[in-house]
Amino acid sequence: MITVGLTGGIGSGKSEVARRLAARGAVVIDADVLAREALAPGTDGLAKVVAQFGDAVLSPDGSLDRPGLGRIVFADPQRLAALNAIVHPYVGRRSQELIAAAPADAVVVYDVPLLVENNLAPSYDVVVVVDVPPETQLARLTQQRGMTEADARARMSAQAAREQRRSVADVVIDNDGDLKSLDAQVAQLWADLRRRR
Repeated sequence: MITVGLTGGIGSGKSEVARRLAARGAVVIDADVLAREALAPGTDGLAKVVAQFGDAVLSPDGSLDRPGLGRIVFADPQRLAALNAIVHPYVGRRSQELIAAAPADAVVVYDVPLLVENNLAPSYDVVVVVDVPPETQLARLTQQRGMTEADARARMSAQAAREQRRSVADVVIDNDGDLKSLDAQVAQLWADLRRRR
């Protein structure tokens, strides 16, 4: 088994790389999916978030109002830390369960946005950073995700700087080009990972 930490700033296209690796046979563990599980209706995690942030973070149907919570936590590092203290233990436990269930010869790709922020690089055999310039991130977040520029900048500034991510990378995927370029880079990465495995 080889473990790969896949990261990149918000809007970098990390999920596109993860999808392409999964299509080639990688076992992909998505930290964002696990974070959503941690805060699903009826979970202890959601109850803790409501206790911490109040009923205002709930949608009318009782589910988490993610954009509303995002506006709170990405404007205040202490509130973000409080949210992370609720979510991260669940994500860590569930990740270990999924890694343990993977085949012995698997390429396990852990799609984790906060790899650098949480000093997780040493936990993986290979660290892959999907990289784009900040102006590309901003354009994608406002044009494709419909964020306001202020919300997009707040989320970007809550993450590690581009240089910090690149400094821990074993492999950098440049995703500022077209999909053909991305496909070629992922194909090369997959070949390299299979050799290392």
